Amino acid sequence: MPAPDPQVLRAVRQVALAGLALVLVWPAARGSSEWLGWWPMWLVGMPCLAWWSLYRFRLPQALLARRSRRRRGPQARRRTRVPLRTARPDLRHGSAGQPV
Repeated sequence: MPAPDPQVLRAVRQVALAGLALVLVWPAARGSSEWLGWWPMWLVGMPCLAWWSLYRFRLPQALLARRSRRRRGPQARRRTRVPLRTARPDLRHGSAGQPV
């Protein structure tokens, strides 16, 4: 898999980090606009998504390592139903059907 172009990667990384700094430092950048919507999405989220897309949406190695671990052991079995007894005590009235 070819690596992304270093110039494009550097530009996208700088835009993402500049947007993050802008959102952290300037309170107005945490708001929203009628035309564009929520500013942090455009200043941080979209540049980070573009940065990730340059790597063709590969998942981080730590996430892949955690996902590949599987449980060892037999598969769980469904329990069989136990038939109900015909005479059940009436628990609404104290003990064994006696009214309280």
